[in-house]
Amino acid sequence: MGIEQDFEKTAMHVSTVSIIANFALTVFKLIAGVTAHSGAMISDAVHSASDVFSTIVVIIGIRISRKASDRNHPYGHERLECVAAIVLATILAATGLGIGYSAVTKITGGDYRQLAVPGMLALAAALVSILTKEAMYQYTRIHARRIDSSALMADAWHHRSDALSSVGALIGIAGARMGFPISDPLASVVICFFIEKAAFEIFRDAIDKMVDKACDEETEQQLTECALSQEGVLGVDLLHTRVFGNMIYVDIEIRADGNETLRRAHGIAERVHDSIEKNFPKVKHIMVHVNPS
Repeated sequence: MGIEQDFEKTAMHVSTVSIIANFALTVFKLIAGVTAHSGAMISDAVHSASDVFSTIVVIIGIRISRKASDRNHPYGHERLECVAAIVLATILAATGLGIGYSAVTKITGGDYRQLAVPGMLALAAALVSILTKEAMYQYTRIHARRIDSSALMADAWHHRSDALSSVGALIGIAGARMGFPISDPLASVVICFFIEKAAFEIFRDAIDKMVDKACDEETEQQLTECALSQEGVLGVDLLHTRVFGNMIYVDIEIRADGNETLRRAHGIAERVHDSIEKNFPKVKHIMVHVNPS
């Protein structure tokens, strides 16, 4: 299976699991919140519902980014996955700000006696949510790293934000039952900062992939060594790389004997091209130029 086929198959499978799990959690937390009179758990259910929407955005972004090159997009559509990651980062940031705003409003309100004391079902629902969402975060993160998907990684962090939100709900519910209702909004403020940090990192990674950022130095060194190992290559005069979505584009200038025939020089360039393409599956396009030595 090619790298692009594996990418799409993995992303679709992980996203489908995510949608099913989030929908089930949303229904469970909503029932628990209403039954146990917990406003925090109802808010947490809304957060889980936003995850369903986020994963749908991931699926759309990845589907479009896997489209083959066409006349108007000769270099493909990979960057559209980065657009999906930016959309998710924005949703994540907005979710965090919403949690923070709600918490600050409760803290500054001052009258905590008006808050209802949640039942045990809400406490159990928060615990189930934490365990489930953390497992989904680890599962999605592992696959996102394996296929190097910024959109899938953004979705993983959305799972983590939901787990953190449930931690806040757990602390708040437990605190309210112990006579300290302010513990809920205080925990939510801390969670807000974690969510905003994750959103910023996802946004920055997506932007880096959209503005032709170069590969890391280790990858460029390996590309250079691969080219130098080919018969007839006397040196590498220039190497430019750029990350395009989750793929890599390479422009390389190699040095060869100036007395060689054009046919032989072309053969040397082809060997460099084929070797890099074989050893670096993420390299989608290579341009090899031969300079006379």
